[in-house]
Amino acid sequence: MSEKQNIIKNELTAANPCDLHVHTTHSDASRTVAQVIEYAAMIGLKYIAITDHDTMAGVDEAVELGGKLGVHVVPGVEMSTLDEESGRNVHLLCYLPKNRQMIDGFLENTLKWRREQKLEMARRVHEIYPLVTPELVESYAKDSESIYECHVMQPLCDFGYTNVAIGELMSSLISSKGSCYVPKRYPTTLEAATVIREAGGVPVVAHAEQFDSFELIERYAKEGLLAGVEVWHPRNGTESRQRLLEIAKKCDLLTTGGSDFHGQYTKKPHPLGFCGCEIADVEAMLARK
Repeated sequence: MSEKQNIIKNELTAANPCDLHVHTTHSDASRTVAQVIEYAAMIGLKYIAITDHDTMAGVDEAVELGGKLGVHVVPGVEMSTLDEESGRNVHLLCYLPKNRQMIDGFLENTLKWRREQKLEMARRVHEIYPLVTPELVESYAKDSESIYECHVMQPLCDFGYTNVAIGELMSSLISSKGSCYVPKRYPTTLEAATVIREAGGVPVVAHAEQFDSFELIERYAKEGLLAGVEVWHPRNGTESRQRLLEIAKKCDLLTTGGSDFHGQYTKKPHPLGFCGCEIADVEAMLARK
């Protein structure tokens, strides 16, 4: 390993060698499972969790390759949900489910709804940019289990209308305030948390600051439907991390962390291993399991 690679390895993983929030081309990232695991081995990560949006399709490949390269892979998925009481989006990380079929079955509708939503967005984008057809967008999503924002925007990059897929043009077209936006349809947070528990998984609230999920963490913890909180995340600021640590202590919740890696498909750079947690945090999850 070169001196430069050693510097990168030490900077990213010395303190927190576990990245429990990682995406691949099976959902909305730019790197394949193999590329992600090889990258994790290169920078010295000990544990990594593949948590694609609403699919566990890449987990088996990751576990197999991780075993060959010395990277422990924690099976996971990031579920998109809606909290009925607050009306807010909530992302739930599900780790280590014993019943994968139950999780996969529950997520089928979410993948179907997302595909329908993004295809309708693509039709509206097509009216503004005729070269971008729904069929073309589908072809960009051929390696994914559904269609995501990056698959709508990457053709616009390739045709030269923008040089950044997840940026200002995306915001003006297909964000919640965009001219081509179509409302999302998600299962409720209660439904998702219940299924995770019934499947023998570990439910963890992701990036609480992004969706202001703090109050519902305590609510779901009291109901026994939550096992942990993602404290260390690029979108959680210092005050939010401290608040999450206090909630975790108060409610006896696990603490996790991850980079939310998407490769090039992110507004701000989040290198793999950029944000994570300690081995003790993973061991606590395995023990709680």
